[in-house]
Amino acid sequence: AKDVLRERPDPDALLREIQRESGERVRGRLKIFLGASAGVGKTYAMLSEAHEQRERGIDLLVGYVETHGRRETEALMEGLERLPRREIDYKGVRVEEFDLDRALIRKPRLILVDELAHTNAPESRHAKRWQDVEELLDAGIDVYTAVNIQHLESLNDAVAQITGVVVRETVPDAFIDRADDIEVVDIPPDELRQRLREGKVYVPERIEHALEGFFKPGNLIALRELALRRAADRVDAQMQRFRAEQGVHGLWHARDRVIVCVAPNRLASRVVRAAARMGASSHAEMVALYVESGQQARRSEEDHQGARDALRLAESLGMETVTLGGQDIVAQVLGYARQRNANLIVVGKPVKPRWRELLFGSVVDELVRHSGEIDVHVITGDAPPSPGTSKAVHRPLGTPAGYAWTLGAVALASGVCELLHRFVAPTNLAMVYLLTIATIASRFRTGEAILGSVLSVLVFDIAFVPPRGTFAVSDSEYLITLTAMLVVALLISRLSIRLKSQATAAAERERRTASLYSLTREMAKSRGKAEIASAAVKEIGSVFESEIAILLPGEKGLEPVAASMSGFESGGSEIAVARWTHEHDEPAGNGSDTLPAANGLYLPLRGASGSVGVLAILPNARIWPLSPAQRNLLETFASTLGLALERAQLAKESHTARLAAESERLRNALL
Repeated sequence: AKDVLRERPDPDALLREIQRESGERVRGRLKIFLGASAGVGKTYAMLSEAHEQRERGIDLLVGYVETHGRRETEALMEGLERLPRREIDYKGVRVEEFDLDRALIRKPRLILVDELAHTNAPESRHAKRWQDVEELLDAGIDVYTAVNIQHLESLNDAVAQITGVVVRETVPDAFIDRADDIEVVDIPPDELRQRLREGKVYVPERIEHALEGFFKPGNLIALRELALRRAADRVDAQMQRFRAEQGVHGLWHARDRVIVCVAPNRLASRVVRAAARMGASSHAEMVALYVESGQQARRSEEDHQGARDALRLAESLGMETVTLGGQDIVAQVLGYARQRNANLIVVGKPVKPRWRELLFGSVVDELVRHSGEIDVHVITGDAPPSPGTSKAVHRPLGTPAGYAWTLGAVALASGVCELLHRFVAPTNLAMVYLLTIATIASRFRTGEAILGSVLSVLVFDIAFVPPRGTFAVSDSEYLITLTAMLVVALLISRLSIRLKSQATAAAERERRTASLYSLTREMAKSRGKAEIASAAVKEIGSVFESEIAILLPGEKGLEPVAASMSGFESGGSEIAVARWTHEHDEPAGNGSDTLPAANGLYLPLRGASGSVGVLAILPNARIWPLSPAQRNLLETFASTLGLALERAQLAKESHTARLAAESERLRNALL
């Protein structure tokens, strides 16, 4: 029987997989042993697997393993080749560090490097041990390493809130995500506390302090949940990749994932809040989805503002927000839901009159009809009207100039038909009117197309259908001709307008893609943070037709590295808003929910380790407020710029560290 759940794999996904596998053949493989806290047995598990690999004949080397005086761990070190540690004299103290250079010269097939989040001594080539591991992987060496969940950069604030301890040594999430395998080493909190009492984790004088501090039962339970959730996210990402590679489009009920449809109407925020309550009770992953189409573009500014407010609300509630483009809203929503393996779609009830739904269809009805194995939850109830707001004024269907042009085009078509009616049958004259309607629809809006369709049928009936000069029809066959002509004219008008809308949307998407590519290309050619910031100001300013500034931390605090023409970002109140954005890693200013009275909008430039600066934009009244797609593009610019600036900073630090290491090596050689 035909397997309806498995179709031809996506060619793009296959190409990405081939590129990934070809890269893995050059790069070493990374396996991380992840634990909720110290003492769960990460190093023990890593050494146990190392013995299994050694028995298989793998060339294995213990690069750096910290036993912390645990007898069981020290016993597992027996029989394994160890790399001598590099001794560094730091402030009068002899410090032992992992010897990266010697490991690269030895170049084993597999090396063990413990304490992934460790900060190296100042004379080392890299500031962090995870950077040492990165160089080992680039050299084609497989690495086993271990780390606790509290050392992940993205969880730093959460861990501090839970335990009251601020972890200084962190590892970027991007590095963890690139691991080929992650094994969670887990034991129950009570068993871990018992190990602590037995002296298997810390020395005796530290046990009581640890039990009353970091190792409280509540802390351990929360950290354990963070570790298991991180592992679940990893497994879910692997499943998503497998589904994409194998072309699996059916729903797998492996994890609750909810798609919240945000529409430009007064129910949008209500739908988001209701979905958030549902997600909180089921611990589901929530995704707020907005689809830009020609239908949405015709909505009022009040409706569009409702959609923008709903998307901001979704972000504040911790949802992922996604903006797509396409004319078929239902197909876009269902396609994305199946791509993300979602099992529930939440949508607001229709707000259009029933007669319009019967004539033009309903997105909600189509979703329910075609959702298949995905459940659809419809949020009912009317949102209370906002006080002081007037009734929304929708975009007019046409313009006076367009209507005048339509009347002239129909008159011209009638003149042509008057010249031809002596030589051809009346039914053939209808083609002239249809051609005129197609021309009108391709150049103007819906109102002009409808006027042209109805007017053409009426003029054709009066002027060319016997008896001429009246609406009467002598031959009943002409009734079929007139009816078909009207239906075809309206269909041509609708299809032409839809095609024009699709072409406009495609051109807009192409413009956004080209602008993002142009920004990436300019930043790739730039050297140093100042050049990167200047290139970004030029490109982003041209896209949004607004003044742009980039502010980065300096000796005197947050300072403009690439200033705007007016210098708006340097004002006392404006620089305070920018400083708040940098410190809290959240947008602020005009168009946001925080400090909206500011003149500019300020977005954090996020790197792997947090905010590295601020992007400031002085809104252009002609394009403000931004549509969801424009806001998404601006945030993409900010994200790309943040990563580029962070790479430039890391490159500078790496170069400085390399010079220091070479100087130290030369000094030692001379001595």
